Amino acid sequence: MGKTPYWEDVQEGMAIPDLRKNASTQQLVKYAGSSLDWYQIHYDLEFARGNKLDGLIIHGALKNAWLGQVVTDWMGTEGMLRKLSVQYRGMDVPNDPLVCKGVVKKKYEQGGHHLADLEIWLENGKGEKTTPGEATVSLPSRAAR
Repeated sequence: MGKTPYWEDVQEGMAIPDLRKNASTQQLVKYAGSSLDWYQIHYDLEFARGNKLDGLIIHGALKNAWLGQVVTDWMGTEGMLRKLSVQYRGMDVPNDPLVCKGVVKKKYEQGGHHLADLEIWLENGKGEKTTPGEATVSLPSRAAR
């Protein structure tokens, strides 16, 4: 986790640091157990293929968590995640290099808070955006210190 950026240092259009992920089938089984999402398309290859999939697919909620992580890693311990939403537009598979990315779309003040809206997304190994989303964070301000 990095140092929390001050609101004054954040600029619209700036990228946040990437977060790289590469889920193994073991991680999918562990995630299934912790989330209680035991749908077999995430860990049973024969079942997945029997459901007209090429192979196993990563849990959507796990991809959501990774996108939350890319935001919270960037905003640090003094930031506050106000909103996180994602859409599942494509299936991702185990052992594919995935990258969580983000960019600041807007920064503004509202109700005494210093806010930044982010566009976030997950890219597969082909560079395709499979999981787009949005986040809003509250950041510390030097003026408020």
